[in-house]
Amino acid sequence: MYSPFDAKLWQGRVDDEEDRPAPRWHQIVKDFDRAAGKLEQAPVLLGFACDEGVRRNKGRDGAAEGPAALRQALAGLSWQPITYLGAELKESLFDAGTVTCVGPDMEAAQLEYAHKVAKIIQSDGLAIGLGGGHEIAWASYSGLEAALRQQDKDVAQLAVLNIDAHLDLRKPAEHGSSGTPFRQIAEHREQHDWPFHYACFGVNPSANTRALFDFAAEKEVYWRADVDCTELDLPAMDLALRDFLADKSGLYLTICLDAISAPFAPGVSAPSALGLSPNVVLRLIHQLRQICDELNVPLLLVDVAEMNPKYDIDGRTAKLAARLIQACVE
Repeated sequence: MYSPFDAKLWQGRVDDEEDRPAPRWHQIVKDFDRAAGKLEQAPVLLGFACDEGVRRNKGRDGAAEGPAALRQALAGLSWQPITYLGAELKESLFDAGTVTCVGPDMEAAQLEYAHKVAKIIQSDGLAIGLGGGHEIAWASYSGLEAALRQQDKDVAQLAVLNIDAHLDLRKPAEHGSSGTPFRQIAEHREQHDWPFHYACFGVNPSANTRALFDFAAEKEVYWRADVDCTELDLPAMDLALRDFLADKSGLYLTICLDAISAPFAPGVSAPSALGLSPNVVLRLIHQLRQICDELNVPLLLVDVAEMNPKYDIDGRTAKLAARLIQACVE
């Protein structure tokens, strides 16, 4: 089920006492369906309201309410000039609405979401997915691949970077779940004889089985443990990212909020007892944007997964997620 842009979801403070521009996101956002012409990499938000993948993965439900909570947190952010590959962009921000999973038919919701993602990318927008469980990743990737193939662009050298406590390389039983998306991507790419360029930062070794690490090794996945993702490790992570992105045609970045330490991100399906510092994740995103600019690797798609307002405290997870999204586009 699809719900179009709703201006009522975008409410916030207006600083009309200022004698110079002081815009916030809720004052900038526009309806994507009414956008005309190429978007010149303007951010386009798209919600994926789904609990089914988390349910199948035996997690805590509530992620279906994630898109609404994220929009509420984003609405009041200060709108800063954004740049892309060194060029300053116009003040443009769009909302493409929300795809909602109805009942257990997650695959239908993923397909609809993928179609919406493809439309955004074909319009030259920077798709920003608002989850929802991490089953959003298979839908996001599917839409991105479809758009690239439609535009006759390089799919083989596409890179997927996941910031996550979990590798999410589980083997699907009968159907996919929030724990299977990157296995689905790997198997799909293998069918097309494309390499699987996948890296995961923030992995919790105690939350991933031997089978997952064996599969990761078989597919030459680069992963980095949570204990090796501290502020002291930022230079090493910078080198790892440069090596990972060398000669890549584009990047899909997906951020699972359960990678972040539970006191900062309690509102997730699987809270992390240790996890990453929010400051490290924020700086990692800034490093990534700089590396993409330097290597001329376009950031094509971003999404945020596992936002679960049901377990959030003082909206801190949603606020943190909003800050991370802002770092991806500013």
